[in-house]
Amino acid sequence: MHFKEFVNSELINHPHFLLIGNPVEHSISPMMHGVALKHHGIDVNYIAISVEFSELHLLASHFNKPEFLGANITIPYKMDLIPYMDELSSTAQLIGAINTIVKFDTKLYGDNTDAHGFKVPLMHYTDLATDRAIIFGSGGATKAIIFALNDFGFNEVCIVTRKQNISVDQPNLIVCSYDSWPHFIEEATLIINATPLGMAPNFDSSPVKDYEIDYLSGKLCYDIVYNPRETKFLIQAKNAGGIPLGGLDMLIYQGDESFYKWTNKRFPISLVKTKLNELFSI
Repeated sequence: MHFKEFVNSELINHPHFLLIGNPVEHSISPMMHGVALKHHGIDVNYIAISVEFSELHLLASHFNKPEFLGANITIPYKMDLIPYMDELSSTAQLIGAINTIVKFDTKLYGDNTDAHGFKVPLMHYTDLATDRAIIFGSGGATKAIIFALNDFGFNEVCIVTRKQNISVDQPNLIVCSYDSWPHFIEEATLIINATPLGMAPNFDSSPVKDYEIDYLSGKLCYDIVYNPRETKFLIQAKNAGGIPLGGLDMLIYQGDESFYKWTNKRFPISLVKTKLNELFSI
């Protein structure tokens, strides 16, 4: 739903959480949060709205309405909405991006649950060595991933990017090109796709070229793309003898953390996963 449609609908007069981005039509967050709200008997809507950059100041005015209770933020506004916040969490300050707005009385509190969502699935790999991680992509998600990797204890993080003049302000960060990333593979134990490559409908794309897949052998290969469940990057990893890890759990656990900050209640994780499995089996 576009922001203009939303403000002219009856939905604006009912208590609601929002998902703010552009585009948002593909998002499964409304389904996840809808399941959780129904499970807990909370009479609040969760609505995905597509917002133009020129409408952000109008959206910020909407935040003052008592019916607005909080929001998730997705691409491309995780940094653009920061100036409208009254306060940022320490996590959001360190990451430099927000994906969650929590409303306390009339004050807006910007937070970030992406790092938490990214880290939870990694906790199952208790024997994962933390020498070096390689991240494909340098967009907004990468900031939260770097924060999570530092918290997880990784000694070094290599960012693979096409950007020529990316600056880094941490001593354990390395920046390299798509041509040179194999030079850093030897000490790497974790390889992450933080690009949109492989996301539906572009199923046949991956940050790793087909002739490079042997570099994935024995590595934990984590794709934050969740649709499709098995991306080309994950198929490459499986074929090369790597360990594939999809992005759906990251989405679930960042959503769970946002939901907790809004309601002081947790997602019914097994129920949410069942509903999402039904969705992806269609």
